[in-house]
Amino acid sequence: MRRVALLHTRAMQSSEKQDIHSEEFLRMLMRRQLRLSIACAAAFLIALIGMPLANYYAPDFMAQRVFGFTLSWLILGVLFFPFVWIISFSFIKRSIALEEDEVRSVQAPQPAKDGERRP
Repeated sequence: MRRVALLHTRAMQSSEKQDIHSEEFLRMLMRRQLRLSIACAAAFLIALIGMPLANYYAPDFMAQRVFGFTLSWLILGVLFFPFVWIISFSFIKRSIALEEDEVRSVQAPQPAKDGERRP
């Protein structure tokens, strides 16, 4: 993810100063948010599909008692919702950080070109 941000920053520095409301700016922001959304969706799907697979391929392990529950009920009934909250919290924080990073990169002062004076 850092590599993508570094490449993005270099591209932003080499281009002219962009407007926050320009199509290019919004397209780049939406592309980065799409990557974030896909990563969060993948984490959720792995947990969602992983439970039935764990019950199918390791029924003895999932039938162990932990705090009075079988492991599968503990994961499904108690731990699944905090996991979803963590994914949601992570998505919101990273999405806000992406937006702030994009705005900072657009509003950052551009270096003066040869022979050009900055006020």
